[in-house]
Amino acid sequence: MEPVGEGFVAVDLLGRPRTGVVDSSAARDTLEELGLSSLANPYELQQDDGTWIRVRIAEVSPVAVRVKKEDWGDMRSPQVYFSLAFPVAEKRLRELTR
Repeated sequence: MEPVGEGFVAVDLLGRPRTGVVDSSAARDTLEELGLSSLANPYELQQDDGTWIRVRIAEVSPVAVRVKKEDWGDMRSPQVYFSLAFPVAEKRLRELTR
C-alpha cells in the first residue's frame, strides 16, 4: 500500500496500482483478494515487434520481474526468460484473458 494524502492506494506485486485513493481497510482488502495466486496466472508479454507471447511469471523483486516463455512443462524445450523493469507497465505485460 502506498500512502497518498489522507488515504492509500493498493499496489500489486508487479508495482501496479489496483485502487484509487481509499482507506486502509479497503486497500488491505484489495491486496488480500489479489493475493500471491495472481502471480501463478498466465500472462502475455508484448515483444519489441509488437507481437504477444504467452509467459509465466518466474521471479518478482523490487527491481525487476522475470517472466518465462510458456513451454507447457516440456523439459526438452529451451527455457527463454525476459527481464522487465519494476514496476511493469500493463501495456507490456498483461494477464491472459480467456
